[in-house]
Amino acid sequence: MWTPTEEEKYGVVICSFRGPVPQGLILELGETVQILEKCEGWYRGVSIKKPNVKGIFPANYIHLKKAVVSNRGQYETVVPLEDSVITEVTATLQEWAVLWKQLYVKHKIDLFYKLRHVMNELIDLRRQLLSGHLTQDQVREVKRHLTVRLDWGNEHLGLDLVPRKDFEVVDSDQISVSDLYKMHLSSRHSVQQSTSQVDTIRSRHGEACRLPVPHHFFLSLKSFTYNTIGEDADVFFFLYDVREGKQISERFMVRLNKNGGPKNPEKIDRMCALFTDLSSKDMKKDLYIVAHVIRLGRMLLNDSRKGPSHLHYRRPYGCAVLSIMDVIPSISELKEEKDFVLKVYTCNNENEWYQIHENIIRKSSTKYTAPSSNYGLIVSLQLLRGEMEQVRREYPMIFNRGVAVTRKIGFPDVIMPGDIRNDLYLTLEKGDFERGGKSVQKNIEVTMYVLYADGEFLKDCISLGSGESSRSLYHSFVLYHSNSPRWGEVIKLPIPIDRFRGSHLRFEFRHCSTKDKGEKKLFGFAFTPLMRDDGTTLSDDIHELYVYKCDENSTFNNHALYLGLPCCKEDYNGCPNIPSSLIFQRSTKESFSVSTQLSSTKLTQNVDLLALLKWKAYPDRVMDILGRLRHVSGEEIVKFLQDILDTLFVILDDNTEKYGLLVFQSLVFIINLLRDSKYFHFRPVMDTYIQKHFAGALAYKELIRCLKWYMDRSAELIRQDHIQEAMRALEYLFKFIVQSRILYSRATCGMEEEQFRASIQELFQSIRFVLSLDSRSSETLIFTQAALLNSFPAIFDELLQMFTVQEVAEFVRGTLGSMPSTVHIGQSMDVVKLQSIARTVDSRLFSFSESRRILLPVVLHHIHLHLRQQKELLICSGILSSIFSIIKTSSLETDVIEEVEMMVESLLDVLLQTLLTIMSKSQSQEAGEYVSCLLSLLRQMSDTHFQHLLENFQSKDELKEFLLKIFCVFRNLMKMSVFPRDWMVMRLLTSNIIVTTVQYLSPALHKNFTETDFDFKVWNSYFSLSVLFINQPSLQLETVTPVKRKKILDKYGDMRIMMAYELFSMWQNLGEHKIHFIPGMIGPFLGVTLVPQPEVRNIMIPIFHDMMDWEQRKNGNFKQVEAELIDKLDSLVSEGKGDENYRELFSLLLLEKIEQETWRETGISFVTSVTRLMERLLDYRDCMKGDETENKKIGCTVNLMNFYKSEINKEEMYIRYIHKLCDMHLQAENYTEAAFTLLLYCELLQWEDRPLRDFLHYPSQTEWQRKEALSRKIIHYFNKGKSWEFGIPLCRELAIQYESLYDYQSLSWIRKMEATYYDNIMEQQRLEPEFFRVGFYGRKFPFFLRNKEYVCRGHDYERLEAFQQRMLSEFPQAIAMQHPNHPDDNILQCDAQYLQIYAVTPIPDNIDVLQMDRVPDRIKSFYRVNNIRKFRYDRPFHKGPKDKENEFKSLWIERTTLILTHSLPGISRWFEVERRELVEVSPLENAIQVVENKNQELRTLISQYQHKQMHGNINLLSMCLNGVIDAAVNGGIARYQEAFFDREYITTHPGDAEKITQLKELMHEQVHILGVGLAVHEKFVHPEMRPLHKKLIDQFQMMRSSLYHELPALDKLSPACSGTSTPRSSMLISHSPMSPESIKLVHRHSLLNMLGTVRHSSSSLSSHTSSETGNLVILTDSSIGETAEDMYHMQASPSTSSLSSTHSAPSQMINSAPPSTRGSPSLPDKYRHNRDLMMLLPTHRDRPSSAMYPAAITENGQHQNFQRALLQQVIGPCKPCSDPNLSVAEKGHYSLHFDAFHHHLNDVPPALPARTLRKSPLHPIPASPTSPQSGLDGSNSTLSGSASSGVSSLSESNFGHSSEPPPRTDTMDSVPSQAWNTDEDLETPYLPVRYSLSEPDVLETLKSQPCRSHSAPSGVIPQDTMDPPALPPKPYHSRLPNIENEEGMMKEEEEKHRALHRKISQPIGGAKEEQARVAWEHGISEQ
Repeated sequence: MWTPTEEEKYGVVICSFRGPVPQGLILELGETVQILEKCEGWYRGVSIKKPNVKGIFPANYIHLKKAVVSNRGQYETVVPLEDSVITEVTATLQEWAVLWKQLYVKHKIDLFYKLRHVMNELIDLRRQLLSGHLTQDQVREVKRHLTVRLDWGNEHLGLDLVPRKDFEVVDSDQISVSDLYKMHLSSRHSVQQSTSQVDTIRSRHGEACRLPVPHHFFLSLKSFTYNTIGEDADVFFFLYDVREGKQISERFMVRLNKNGGPKNPEKIDRMCALFTDLSSKDMKKDLYIVAHVIRLGRMLLNDSRKGPSHLHYRRPYGCAVLSIMDVIPSISELKEEKDFVLKVYTCNNENEWYQIHENIIRKSSTKYTAPSSNYGLIVSLQLLRGEMEQVRREYPMIFNRGVAVTRKIGFPDVIMPGDIRNDLYLTLEKGDFERGGKSVQKNIEVTMYVLYADGEFLKDCISLGSGESSRSLYHSFVLYHSNSPRWGEVIKLPIPIDRFRGSHLRFEFRHCSTKDKGEKKLFGFAFTPLMRDDGTTLSDDIHELYVYKCDENSTFNNHALYLGLPCCKEDYNGCPNIPSSLIFQRSTKESFSVSTQLSSTKLTQNVDLLALLKWKAYPDRVMDILGRLRHVSGEEIVKFLQDILDTLFVILDDNTEKYGLLVFQSLVFIINLLRDSKYFHFRPVMDTYIQKHFAGALAYKELIRCLKWYMDRSAELIRQDHIQEAMRALEYLFKFIVQSRILYSRATCGMEEEQFRASIQELFQSIRFVLSLDSRSSETLIFTQAALLNSFPAIFDELLQMFTVQEVAEFVRGTLGSMPSTVHIGQSMDVVKLQSIARTVDSRLFSFSESRRILLPVVLHHIHLHLRQQKELLICSGILSSIFSIIKTSSLETDVIEEVEMMVESLLDVLLQTLLTIMSKSQSQEAGEYVSCLLSLLRQMSDTHFQHLLENFQSKDELKEFLLKIFCVFRNLMKMSVFPRDWMVMRLLTSNIIVTTVQYLSPALHKNFTETDFDFKVWNSYFSLSVLFINQPSLQLETVTPVKRKKILDKYGDMRIMMAYELFSMWQNLGEHKIHFIPGMIGPFLGVTLVPQPEVRNIMIPIFHDMMDWEQRKNGNFKQVEAELIDKLDSLVSEGKGDENYRELFSLLLLEKIEQETWRETGISFVTSVTRLMERLLDYRDCMKGDETENKKIGCTVNLMNFYKSEINKEEMYIRYIHKLCDMHLQAENYTEAAFTLLLYCELLQWEDRPLRDFLHYPSQTEWQRKEALSRKIIHYFNKGKSWEFGIPLCRELAIQYESLYDYQSLSWIRKMEATYYDNIMEQQRLEPEFFRVGFYGRKFPFFLRNKEYVCRGHDYERLEAFQQRMLSEFPQAIAMQHPNHPDDNILQCDAQYLQIYAVTPIPDNIDVLQMDRVPDRIKSFYRVNNIRKFRYDRPFHKGPKDKENEFKSLWIERTTLILTHSLPGISRWFEVERRELVEVSPLENAIQVVENKNQELRTLISQYQHKQMHGNINLLSMCLNGVIDAAVNGGIARYQEAFFDREYITTHPGDAEKITQLKELMHEQVHILGVGLAVHEKFVHPEMRPLHKKLIDQFQMMRSSLYHELPALDKLSPACSGTSTPRSSMLISHSPMSPESIKLVHRHSLLNMLGTVRHSSSSLSSHTSSETGNLVILTDSSIGETAEDMYHMQASPSTSSLSSTHSAPSQMINSAPPSTRGSPSLPDKYRHNRDLMMLLPTHRDRPSSAMYPAAITENGQHQNFQRALLQQVIGPCKPCSDPNLSVAEKGHYSLHFDAFHHHLNDVPPALPARTLRKSPLHPIPASPTSPQSGLDGSNSTLSGSASSGVSSLSESNFGHSSEPPPRTDTMDSVPSQAWNTDEDLETPYLPVRYSLSEPDVLETLKSQPCRSHSAPSGVIPQDTMDPPALPPKPYHSRLPNIENEEGMMKEEEEKHRALHRKISQPIGGAKEEQARVAWEHGISEQ
């Protein structure tokens, strides 16, 4: 049974719980839980992290904590009963933990490690705090460390600043806004200070007393390692000031034994001292730690004979020094000790011993000897700061070690009252003694005693140093053989105060003999009393004492015998009549000097002070003594403070009249002395004296009289120093006055009360009089008034003892009121006056509400005056914040309402004015102060205050002005960010106050400014404020953590909703005036509706309906709303606002509202178009802000731009997006597209002089100027994009303009530019791009792509697989579809992304240019691939039963034509497909196209050789002829003969008779052309190549005879061939379209260009072997077996069905071979380098676009289709063909060998070995259906017949017979040999096909070929099966290059346009079509 828990309410998870039970709550270690119920070892409750999820968990997994439960029951809240700091640390650590991990992910490694360190420290400190074992001081310190670290982390993580007071988080409700602001400031300050902990004490004490911080040095002697003395030693440490040349501290003494350890075993580890009371000034001095080592032993260390062993002398040994300035940097930051080694140097001359440390410091190295090793004294040092009490608290361990406190000689900077000292420091300076008849000088030892008056030896009154106990006598160290010893040893004499008077010191001098006896002989003495007869002690000076002779027998028993003698010179002068008969004779030649310094709080050396204390002894000198008091030093006065004060008041009582003024002055002097920071601590002594010891009951009368007398004279005197001093002493004077009066009242039971009150009244009149004086004329008077004002607030507390609060308040009000107003006094007085007011407000008096009622008006009056004049703003704000602070704390009292009322009246308006002024100057410090004051005031205001405020306005204008001011201030508050971003508490409180205030003010706005008095300005101000408020970043709760959001909502609710309701109701109140805010408020309101808060959206969106309605009523339409909404929507969405939900909600709410309207249709269409715009804008934004690729961004922009133009006709937005799009193109280096984009804008402009305003980056200029500038820019971009043909019309247009204006300079420039462009067209190389069709299917695509298909213009060198990779990387979620069929609905509607990609062939529109013979190919090349709107894609398939013998009979081509919305290139590299058309091409038409293409190619090439356009090398012609003839020999054309010329076909297809005739004519023509070609070949052939020529002639004869039976016309062959040919059966001519330019190109650009010429024609007649066309072999040197002819074997014929020999492979094969192998995965590794080599080639792109041309190399050097097919292979298996009738032949394999043709072909190559090409299953990727290759791209030569030369020759070498290679006589340096070899075993379903390289493909490569072949997408590469071109195949008529390119010629359909063949345009000498034609005709005529 579950029962609610009583005690167990709060706990921490101590073991993670995975919640494996039903209802189990998953908990992580460390989470906190709130427990609701319990049941048998289980709890039910919630985790604080996820308060909405309830569950159960085991009780033993929870550690319970005590907690306070409020509101018990369902909604109870639980707060743990622990220190709030601990709670905060816990919560903060949990918050940091998440952010800390993110730092690592974001690579902020430095902060990551720092934060980890701080978190560990926090955990450790938290543990200490929880332990409960700390003292209160330690708890404070731990909390301080915790908060410093919390603030540091919050700041670095960008979290909110936490305002604190005494380490506790403050509740903003409990304190005034001003205080909260100060706390934020101090928290921010403490965060900044936290890194530097230096002098933290200073800030802690505040500025009030500016106490210097004492420093202390802790020194500990660890060991004395360099102790080779072998005797006991004393080491003395002291601090030495080098500049002053004196010792500044006592000595610290350590006694060591001969082993170097402490003599006293208890001292082990305790040899430490604390040098105290060093001031900051001392720390800046050049201080050293000096150590003197004195040994105790025999006289000479090395001489055992000197002196007996039992006598020990103190002898100097060595000295060590350490510079404090050097070590401070390394120890000041440390919390622990640091070790240092001090080297001990020995003195070379003992007479110099007294200054050995100075010599070492000055490095006078001749005077000392360095030690032999680096060892010495090892000491550790530590620097401590603070008062001694504090140091004892913070470092208890130091004091536990028995540290020796070693004081400064003299007083510290601050003398503490309880610090009692009585130390006399005596320095043994020097002596001067006679030799005494000895040959050597004496070894003198001084012994000192302290004796009392009665001759008694004072015990323990001599201290050699701290750390050792005092002794009764002192022996100096002995200097060897020195009659003038200098010791410089400082001894402290701590003599008890009562023994000081009458005591004296006696010094005895002995000579220490080093003889055997070693006795010490007394030879003299000296003495000095400690106190003089006048009661003063020995002065701080050097005293030269007389030396008196004596010997061992002299007796000192009767000290009176010598005390009567003079001790020194001054003494001698004092007592002249000394008897000479005394027993002690003075030795006149000998002297002895000592110096003394007294540090005593009880004894004085000052005569004047003693005279004052004993004034009764000198009654006649009292006036003089009082006058001399101010010359006594402060130290002496504070020592005897109580005695002096007693004396002064006794003198005052003695004779008031006579001494009154002098006593008053002395009192003032002493009071002011205590204001000095050095004596500041004596103020408590003074206070104690006044409270407990002061007895001057009558003094008050005289003090009041004197004070008044001074004040009354201030107007007359020029020098007012004494008056000013009296003013400064006012506080203590009043303390004396009040205490005196109290004593008098007690004594007399309150007599003379009235007189006292009257005298005080008069005194205040005098004070008022002083303040009211005009001080502008007198500077001294200003100082007097300033001194008075400064001291004045300090007397309130004293007056309160005698008067009531009201009385004192009246005094003060009168005084403050007497000050002249600001206008009359100078600025310095302003400051003083305000400071005085500030201290008044801070005083205790002001905390009484009775006094506030009296004082507040005068305080507010002064502040008001200053604010009006904008003076002393910071001080004023300080006063105000103090007032608000007091009012807030006492806000329970009723009087507060009255005070707030007073402040509202006096301040509200002026505060607003001040803030507006400050904000306009952007003074953030002052702005913050005043904002907090304004907010404090508004927060204190209640309903009644607002009511009174609004009622008090005299007129509506005043109210309007007030509302405008306050709204403006609020707006600025939100716009300017007065408070930093991390002051979240402050910002939320500000928002809360603003929304409350607005709720109070909006009724007044509605009431006064709606109806007749409508005021647009106020309303507009109100709306702007509301909008800004709702959009504030600090209120966007969606961006904060859930915990923080809950906190904010609990405290304030969602203030956006409150303001939205307020805004909506005010809008509704507007009524007919709404129209004034259309369209102005549309943008702002739209911004509000875009806030991601559903409720705000629900409230605000209907306003748009309202606006539409009002505009409809007024104008009959809502065009303004529409225009503005669309404009603003664009900018707001691009700023990141809005989302899909908003779009839906917008549409839903507005459509619902519009349904009822009469104008519903226009409304609905408007809402729909806005919704559609939003879709596009959201897509655009997502693209822009994400790391999207350039393509997506461009696509999005085009989409949006078109929408603006076509659907909503927003020209300005349209132009903006034109420029955005242009910039994107430029960034992606799409210069042509950028030019077309800008052209859109250019076309909108006319050549007119209409002025245009400045827009975007355009200045204001005329339309003509802008159009000209744009045109120039566009021309420039066309130039960069090498699209000169597009730039030329613009050049002409500009030229016309320049000409009409007679601007010949510009005209010349533009004409030159145009000429340059023509040159560029002819000379510069351009690449023909590939085109790809891409389908985007699925709902996951952005709106503008969803379920659409596009055609894309590829980048330079980009082939299908590269493009496909690019697309897949742009859409990483997308799945590549493996077939080209149109997707079904499942795919279109699924929540995924499908990409369908294949290549397409362009169908040029401008077919005329391409048919002109004389036009160079460089020019044609451009028209083949530009201005293209139609693209083609072919797919081969079999209709009806497939003929096993000859598959060409049933091989059809399905030709798809895609028509785009716009031509490519255009404003984008992509355009959408507008429609598609499908045509089927019959097998016969396909054959016609293939043969025709080949004829055209041959003609062009031959004509070029005839007309010497091809220079020198005839290799290309040889190869081309070889390819055609040899292929024919192997059965190329025979396949067509078999298929179409047999009777069965003719009878079954009677309609094809004409076409069959055409095919016969073409074959006839081909034989004819070959004859001419051989004749030309014979003419130019190189002697070495003759064998090849002979072979060609033989083969040609065979071919001719084999065709003779079918085509009788063939026997009329050209003479060049007759007789030489040996006919071979089954030779077919194969056609591979190559333009002459292509050949030349190939020739020029090395064999690399030939690679990949394999463009597979869509359906070439092919042998069975062609099934393996997949295997492309480009031979390396190692396999030279293939001759030049082999190269053609691999070329795919561009035509759809090329002639082929009997073996025809299954058509699926088509798709199985990739368009080109280079770079494809199936490429064998050893040939990979060839691929790389190819990539280095220059960018040749004017190869024909047929798949077969050698020049058609992808950037990988691969044939385009080849690559495509490979891509299929890479991406994954798919069915080879969509047509079920096609046989499965998808296993073509390619191995690509590179035959480096750097070897001349003159060597006869070895026979071709039979090669088995390695197979790898090719998984066809739908080659782009549009790929220029026809469907059979060489990939499937199956279908394509010959993938290389158009006719695939089935050479037997494929089967292992080496075909007889033609001798390589030619040097084909740059022609790559390529071979397509398929050598599957004969058993395989498709036999290998060999494409002979000798085909005239090469010819064709030079010539732009019409169609590019296409790889079939679905595993089949469809072939072009279109009918042959309508052009008659006349020998002289040059064919369209692009037709040859497209393997399936599209001539017949598509209005005889032939798809452009892509080529690498190359400058070619005379390779022009016209020349080719002439050459051809010329050749015929010659024959």
